[in-house]
Amino acid sequence: MRQAQNWYNLSINNLKNLIMSVNNKHLATFLLGAAAAFGAYKYLNMTDEEKEKLATDLKDKATKLKSQALDAEDKAVEYFNELKTKGGDALKEHMPKIEEFINNLFKGGKSGAEQAASPGSTPGTGTV
Repeated sequence: MRQAQNWYNLSINNLKNLIMSVNNKHLATFLLGAAAAFGAYKYLNMTDEEKEKLATDLKDKATKLKSQALDAEDKAVEYFNELKTKGGDALKEHMPKIEEFINNLFKGGKSGAEQAASPGSTPGTGTV
């Protein structure tokens, strides 16, 4: 009796270990394979008329998806251009000299503070 109980506990532990070793990726792979096999089975059992209808439906859906993607791309370009314009205007409004600062920064020119601190310049005028 004791030996049978030990065998039962051992098999339960093995079963638990087996179940715990199967992770979600393995389960998803199995389900995807089962769905593909079922789809292939259903397609092979369709009549030629049903196959043509399925093909036209898929083509229509793909065309709609493509047009939606192109529309979204156009809208995104318009949105980002508008955002760039509005953002630049708002930045200029709140920081009036930012455009000059950025131009000097990227063109390698000196800012007003650097010009005032450089030797030979007239203090407060920013000129050499």
